[in-house]
Amino acid sequence: MAAESPSEICRLFQKYMAQGDIESVLGLYEPDVVFMNQAGEAKRGIEELREELAPLAAAKATFEFEIRQLIQADDIALTHTEWNLSMPKQLSLYAIEVARRQSDGTWRWLIGDPFTVGRKIGTTTIS
Repeated sequence: MAAESPSEICRLFQKYMAQGDIESVLGLYEPDVVFMNQAGEAKRGIEELREELAPLAAAKATFEFEIRQLIQADDIALTHTEWNLSMPKQLSLYAIEVARRQSDGTWRWLIGDPFTVGRKIGTTTIS
């Protein structure tokens, strides 16, 4: 199932993670996704993203979320989302994510930074 809006991406992410469905989780991202991991390393593309998210999907991690702000300009959307992750331990995250509308009208994440708060922010340029 594809997201019909930027906010629906979060709901589907939550659903697919709880099901342990890594392929559907990855389908919520564009193939050339850039994802900032907890160490502040930019992971690029679906395979590097798979390495980051597969352990969470395998654990059928439970995510709860609240979108704090959604800013949309035509086919681009910026979301600020609070995530609470329940696995063996509790983790709260504040994510900034950029989504783009696809040619079929659905939405996918293009850039994700789920560890924005609590990490020293620097300048990272991805080309």
